Amino acid sequence: MDSTAHPYRSVLYIPGSKERALDKARGLATDAIIFDLEDAVAPDAKAEARATLAEALRSGGYGKRAKIVRINALTTAWGLEDAIALREAGADAILLPKVNNPSDIDTLSEVIGPDLPVWTMMETPGCVFNAREIAAHRQVTGLVAGTNDLNKDLGARMRADRMPLMTALQRIVMAARAARVVAIDGVYNRFRDGDGLKTECEQGRDLGFDGKTLIHPAQIEIANTAFAPTNSEIELAERQIAAYEESRASGQGVAVVDGQIVENLHAVAAQRTLARAQAIREMAAE
Repeated sequence: MDSTAHPYRSVLYIPGSKERALDKARGLATDAIIFDLEDAVAPDAKAEARATLAEALRSGGYGKRAKIVRINALTTAWGLEDAIALREAGADAILLPKVNNPSDIDTLSEVIGPDLPVWTMMETPGCVFNAREIAAHRQVTGLVAGTNDLNKDLGARMRADRMPLMTALQRIVMAARAARVVAIDGVYNRFRDGDGLKTECEQGRDLGFDGKTLIHPAQIEIANTAFAPTNSEIELAERQIAAYEESRASGQGVAVVDGQIVENLHAVAAQRTLARAQAIREMAAE
């Protein structure tokens, strides 16, 4: 699940138990959906939600949106049955909560097989400490920051600048980049606060996250905008690539654009920007 081949600007949580929400999600402009069987479903509704979600996925209609299923932790009474029921339902990945080390993913793999991609919730201090090994697991293709759980386990205060979480967020991004997997930022709880969401999306983008998990459809447009290259960034990337290619053709190793040096690393970053923009255009053309 390469973010340059498929965008992950907006990753919306949808309760797996609500048929109306599952149907509505087919028409939302989100890049990916996390169909949630864990936090969004009450204990006495787990079995019914599992069946409801499996049927919705088999019915299809979600287009190019990436379909991620968050099962319950395998240490609960529901996790194993979730994995069995959803492993062949048409999901693009299974999202495993309460991961602490790579052996937790091995346990899931024994149930779902070695070919279905796995995303992991990065929501405990132990998980963050083991982020590099978890991201490097052969079946893992995405990491999702569980910021609410991290705040709880750390005993940290909820701050607008998220400074108490900064070490954890950076470790998650670095682990994802080292393993070349997707990195998704945590949720913003005040879903009616558009300005606050915009600020936090921009912070996550600047840290290197590919996108943000969302708890309400009203948050989609803000996340999509924040995590997409701007027109000026696209135009600059095009000029940087053109200038660098011209310099290479003339036997030079660097170029200058707008008074700044452009080397190979800048050209590579510019190509990534254009690939991301193209993936977003293709997503919108659905």
